Amino acid sequence: MAVDRLIGILAVLLREERVTAGQLADRFEVSVRTVRRDIDRLCRAGIPLRTERGSGGGVSIMEGYDLDRTLLTDADRGAILAGLRSLDSVSGTGYYRQLMEKLPPASESAGDDCVVIDLASWYGPALAPRLAELKDACAGRRVICFLYCAPGGDSRRTVEPHKLVFRWSSWYLHGWCRERGDWRLFKLNRMLELTVTEERFAPRTAPWPILPAERVFPDNLRAAVRFAPEARWRLIEEYGAESFVREPDGTLLFRHSFPGVEELIRWVLTYGETAEILEPPEARRAIGEIARKISEKYDR
Repeated sequence: MAVDRLIGILAVLLREERVTAGQLADRFEVSVRTVRRDIDRLCRAGIPLRTERGSGGGVSIMEGYDLDRTLLTDADRGAILAGLRSLDSVSGTGYYRQLMEKLPPASESAGDDCVVIDLASWYGPALAPRLAELKDACAGRRVICFLYCAPGGDSRRTVEPHKLVFRWSSWYLHGWCRERGDWRLFKLNRMLELTVTEERFAPRTAPWPILPAERVFPDNLRAAVRFAPEARWRLIEEYGAESFVREPDGTLLFRHSFPGVEELIRWVLTYGETAEILEPPEARRAIGEIARKISEKYDR
């Protein structure tokens, strides 16, 4: 749109001391003639632009002219508001709501109300203060200590916190673990007895905290599971409609990879009697033994 291009040209001129019409044409993918017409429109709107020909020439804003350098289109404001609303969903301070009030409202056509992102979690009330505490620790470069609950057992950790990460529908802390001597992701709701110490740490060059899914959930075990038809909605929700095929008898044959036997069994057990592991054989035997022990416990 012409208006968006005019704002874009003005934003470039506010950032750069001088720019040629050809450079503006390349940046906005229009002709030099169109750029010149846009410059005329800006001049008629009261923006004092100066053009100089020859080597070292170009378009610039006259010295001494002051203009708000936070020019935003409706689409820009809509995107910023959507992001601030998502952060406000997990903030207990009202800080992001105050930021939203400072922004001029976007028009209805901006579409900022079409997207709602709620970053809160099921363990809600404890999340906001925990996030605020860890955010301050990251910003202040303060060492933290906590008890971490993991499948292999609880362990005390001393960590240099770096970033807060939201992924896989959960919040994580990315930091340097002194016990492991490496970068780690810690799930917030498994961090107990958190203490922010007075010790400060020197900044480190950190890797990108968003690890590929295959690094976190490796495909070590190929599994086949038969499900009753009533499990269809959950399979679609968790793995998609392409993750299974309907058998002639109406059952659903699901094939997927898992990190290991333990992860497969833990997931299948949530489906109760509607699921039956077919492959691999060791997982089938293991879940059969678990079912036997459960039956004995409830038969007593």
